[in-house]
Amino acid sequence: MSQQDVINIARNTIWVIIETSMPLLLVSMIVGLVISLFQTLTSIQEQTLSFVPKLLAIFIALMLMGSWLMNTIVEYMTQLWSNFSQYIR
Repeated sequence: MSQQDVINIARNTIWVIIETSMPLLLVSMIVGLVISLFQTLTSIQEQTLSFVPKLLAIFIALMLMGSWLMNTIVEYMTQLWSNFSQYIR
């Protein structure tokens, strides 16, 4: 197994991590921004107000995108394990 193989595996792994975490992070960021705007407009200074809406939004996003996230991870792991014999040479 060459250094290039290791770099390719690491690059693909990082890409799958980014690809699967980005939708949830974007949902959390958008909900946090909306709550922050609401707090600014209403002069509410409660720091914990954004926690529950973010949690609910991430839960809903996981319910909607969960199958896609799982399929992406399973496809990558299947590809990685099917080529395992090439990597141990």
